[in-house]
Amino acid sequence: MRIIETRDLTKVYGDAAGVGHAVHALRGIDLDVERGEMVALIGPSGSGKSTLMAILGCLDTPTGGRYALDGRQVENLTGAELAAIRNEKIGFVFQQYNLLPKASILRNVELPMLYAGVPRKERRLRALELLERVGIGDKADVLPGALSGGQRQRVAIARALANRPALLLADEPTGALDSKTGQEVLALFRELHAQGNTVLLVTHDPSIAALAERRVELRDGLLAGQEGRESREEAA
Repeated sequence: MRIIETRDLTKVYGDAAGVGHAVHALRGIDLDVERGEMVALIGPSGSGKSTLMAILGCLDTPTGGRYALDGRQVENLTGAELAAIRNEKIGFVFQQYNLLPKASILRNVELPMLYAGVPRKERRLRALELLERVGIGDKADVLPGALSGGQRQRVAIARALANRPALLLADEPTGALDSKTGQEVLALFRELHAQGNTVLLVTHDPSIAALAERRVELRDGLLAGQEGRESREEAA
């Protein structure tokens, strides 16, 4: 089953009617991601990958075209509906971790489940299991500031998995880490993928993108090509 399916997806910033300056960030994107895939979305600054990531993550809406996430059309949903979809279907991992500094890492991992209405006992058990899964189960009561960058990113990954999302969306997840720690975090993503998680990795670094089974390149708001997985069966 496809987790992501977009057709002729466009995004225009500014005045598309011609009054003022319009910026065409996406110019008609057709992209499919199957359940269980690990895909790298690559491209230089200004290519449109950040805009596409925001739309795929239901943080923004397209100007035109269609987007189905895990079988549900989402391009015309309201802000509240998009927020509910994000919490249910998508786990986010960002470059700067975005952890609550005054909450324990256990509490940070529990937070998405709190919003989803998961009972307290189940939240705690699941959060502890996830911290064990990412290799820092012994630090549940520690504050984020006492952790290394790599450990904080592991917390962010555990939090992203809290609601068992259909899609794990990682935006430059090693950008704030040294090379050794970055490789450790990437190894964790590969492990999660091997366990059946669908991973979309957004990066400008070709060496990181090479770790994915498929690479999709954006340039000037268009898909410039893709490699791997027989290039999505020769673009279907």
